[in-house]
Amino acid sequence: MAREYHHGNTPAAWTGVLIAFVGFGVGGAFTVMAQPLGVAAGAVIVALGGVVGLIMRSMGLGQPPAQAPAHRPGAGTATVPAQSAAPDSEAEQATVGG
Repeated sequence: MAREYHHGNTPAAWTGVLIAFVGFGVGGAFTVMAQPLGVAAGAVIVALGGVVGLIMRSMGLGQPPAQAPAHRPGAGTATVPAQSAAPDSEAEQATVGG
């Protein structure tokens, strides 16, 4: 059964990205105008977008948490034969030990 992915298509993701996008626009505009306080304000808006996205996700507006797959008895229990540490042939002995 294939997993279902939402790729961040949630209200929390859209809102956080939109706010961050506005912040980058503000920061970029004030960078061109050589106004350091405006650039700092843009950075604060970008950070605010991340915080708003996290808050909205905690409110249940984000992607639901991934659920662990159901355990199937016997799945992933393959045995691997042990390998000996001693060389098998004389040629290997010559190259290993000298």
